[in-house]
Amino acid sequence: MGCRQRAPAGELLRIVAIGDGAGHSLRADPARRLPGRGANLHPDPACFAQAVRRRAFGRALRVTGVLDHGALAEHIDASTTTSGHPTGRGSLAR
Repeated sequence: MGCRQRAPAGELLRIVAIGDGAGHSLRADPARRLPGRGANLHPDPACFAQAVRRRAFGRALRVTGVLDHGALAEHIDASTTTSGHPTGRGSLAR
């Protein structure tokens, strides 16, 4: 979504929009189980920044209004610094 490069689903992080009264917040869905429309993103801070700059989340998730991406930014930053694989699921390649 951010860098527009193709990758296997196992290398991408699924993003969903959770609606509340004031708008929508973006959440990471590494287990790919949350309901609703999802979008895939490389779990890389640079790719995330490109998606924010392009306003790609609203189009990909088909939501209007204010999107809070603070929790998603924290998740991406934390997962890239603490685990070997940013999606938290480990590498599928051997």
